[in-house]
This record gives sequence, C-alpha cells and structure tokens, in this order.
Amino acid sequence: MNINRYLPLLSLLFLLVSPTGQAIEKECPRIVSQSPYLTKSLQWLGLEPCIVGVSRYDTLKRPHTGGVMDPDGEAIEALEPELIFTSNWTRPELLKAITPKGVRAFALDGFESMAQVEENLQLMGSEAGLADIDARVAAFHQEWTTVAASINGRGKKVLLLSACSGSPYSFGKKRWLSDLFTRANFVNVETSDKIRHIKAGAAVTTLNALINELKPELLFIFERKANSQCAFIKPETPLTLINLDGEKFLHPAPVLLDGLTELATHRAKWSH
Repeated sequence: MNINRYLPLLSLLFLLVSPTGQAIEKECPRIVSQSPYLTKSLQWLGLEPCIVGVSRYDTLKRPHTGGVMDPDGEAIEALEPELIFTSNWTRPELLKAITPKGVRAFALDGFESMAQVEENLQLMGSEAGLADIDARVAAFHQEWTTVAASINGRGKKVLLLSACSGSPYSFGKKRWLSDLFTRANFVNVETSDKIRHIKAGAAVTTLNALINELKPELLFIFERKANSQCAFIKPETPLTLINLDGEKFLHPAPVLLDGLTELATHRAKWSH
C-alpha cells in the first residue's frame, strides 16, 4: 500500500478548527483554567477544546475546580490536566500543594497593564505548543493599539468605575483599564495606583465625594445599564455618564477588543 497517498488525509485527522477559525492540534494539552479572564484568553487563542476544567465563576460548561483563592485539588487531579493556569491571587504554596506531579502550573498577572495581557497570551500559547504564537500576539498588539488610538478621547478627564451600587470601586493608574483608556487619549484622574474601594470606613465613602474631589469630565461605568443608584450621582461640575458592558472590559483579556468597539460608538459624547 502506498501510504504517501493518505498522508494529507491523516494530517487532517490530527487537526481541529477552533471557534476563531484557527487550526490547532487535536492532541492539545489538557488545560485547567482557574479564572474567567484566563479562560477568555485561551478561547481567543483557539484553545477552548483543550480546556477540561474551569473555576466556579466561569460560564464555560466544564467541570468546576474551585476558585483562584481556594482551588479544589481533588477535582483538578481527577481531570488529569497537563497545564494549570491561575491568577497570581493563588498563594504560591497553595498552588504547589494542589498541582499534581508532572503538571505544569502557572500563576499569571494581567491586571496592571495591556503589556501583561499580551505576556499572558504569549505564555499560554507557548506552553500549549502554538507554533505561531509570536505572530498572534503581535497581531493582537497591533489591533488593540490601532483601535484605541482611533477613538481619540481628546484628553478628556475620566473616572473608570465598576458600578454605581453595591461596593463600587474605581481603577487606578496601574490597572489594565487605565492603560487601555490612556492609549485611547483619555486622562484617568484617579490618584490611587490600583483600586480605590468606595465604601463606609474607606478614605472616600461616597461616589459624589470622589467625583467632586477628582472632577472628571466623563464617568465610565462598567455595567450594561444605569441602575437606580446612578441617579444619586450629583456632581458639583458638569459630568457625562457613559455605561459600558462590563463583560467586555472587566476581564484583562482579548475580549477588550469588543470593549473598544463599543467604546467607539459613544465617540460623539466627547468629540464636540
């Protein structure tokens, strides 16, 4: 039998097409993802078929493996993973304890900058054996920086707020959203480096107090619709409130590209 005739067919049998249309190896590594933002990054890389377990906070239909603070070692071991990706919120000694022998485990950041988002993609793709990972990360960098620059926030002063109700918090200079909006030519007026929680007992106890202190021109709120609490924002100076879909912004992952697309639809609110 001339096996050379069947080599192209045999090659195809070892390939799958990912949801992004990219070819990946069928025998891809078994991956456990301990945080939704890491799952979204793996999906963008076309590695969703490789994911065998996810955190309890994920919407992807896979067996649950606890959370970043309390990973379920028994559940993880039962899934026989080859790779575990979690955030650096998992204590190093705990991650070591729940990692089965021979499994490669990584605690990733991503919360401080867009560069870290790119580093996560690079690491995950490399560990999963994606031969073209350098090109994919370079393309992602080119796309998000180009789209962000095209938005042109005209140097408007902004405050980036998680929500109006519950326990809202604002994003400081050393957070990925501040980096993203700075690239879009906005100025984040938050003086905190990372996250400022707005609640009783904190340095700033109300949204109005924070807004009146920092005096932003635009308030971006990362929830789909303004809830009743937003109506209680009464700034001393003129302020425009813009609601954005948190699912597109609150994950330091390539889903931020969708967020930039949504942000661009509001351009008229700061371009006049």
